[in-house]
Amino acid sequence: MQALTKKPRTENLVPLHLMVHPANVASITKYAEALENSESIPWREVAGRRGSIPASILRGARSKAEMTQTRLSELTGIPQRHISEMEQGKRPIGRETAKKLATALDVDYRVLL
Repeated sequence: MQALTKKPRTENLVPLHLMVHPANVASITKYAEALENSESIPWREVAGRRGSIPASILRGARSKAEMTQTRLSELTGIPQRHISEMEQGKRPIGRETAKKLATALDVDYRVLL
């Protein structure tokens, strides 16, 4: 039986190409280098760099659902500009609002608080 070594495994590696906004290049490069060096960065720390964590989760859940802010607004009755402000971390997400958003996005409302 082979024992695991500290040397990183290089078999089965694939090239990865990303298209990112120029403002994000430094933070994404730092994160990728940390992963390559087998360091661990908590997801909350990475998400927190981009603003509030609920804002990042809302933006990610909407993106995963392939939904526009306009469509989410139609489904929830929340004005589109409010959704935009919530995703930017400029507007807090209250409990009732989180429940409406969570229902439309099929997520647990508590992750948005």
